[in-house]
Amino acid sequence: MVSRTLWRTAGLAAQSVLYVAGGVNHFWHSRFYTNIMPPHYSHPLGLVQVSGAAEILGGVGLLLPATRRVSAWGIIAMLLVYYDVHIYMVRNPGRFAPVPEWALWVRLPLQLVLMYWAYVYAQPKPVQKTLQS
Repeated sequence: MVSRTLWRTAGLAAQSVLYVAGGVNHFWHSRFYTNIMPPHYSHPLGLVQVSGAAEILGGVGLLLPATRRVSAWGIIAMLLVYYDVHIYMVRNPGRFAPVPEWALWVRLPLQLVLMYWAYVYAQPKPVQKTLQS
């Protein structure tokens, strides 16, 4: 049986890779991200770059025990801010024709799942219980 610690470590590594790769993608595909920004945001390219850098820092920060909790809380805050973009995309699916409308809807609850996943690492490390003889 796989230990809880191994699952926790694997989940942490997977989450870190997800955010670092996502952040790098903000720089490689900036045009895509600026196109999905709601019009009420000024300086969309700057926001895309700042959010990409935040994802990279958050992903790396998850790997370091000293910054893990603050990075996890930062990721939760970032995902909460991103919710506005996802709602905009759902309300304007015609602007994003290459993306299937069902995928736009799936992203809304997925954000909540990702927030919970980060929340797991925002908590103090669970104490290992040992059997006393």
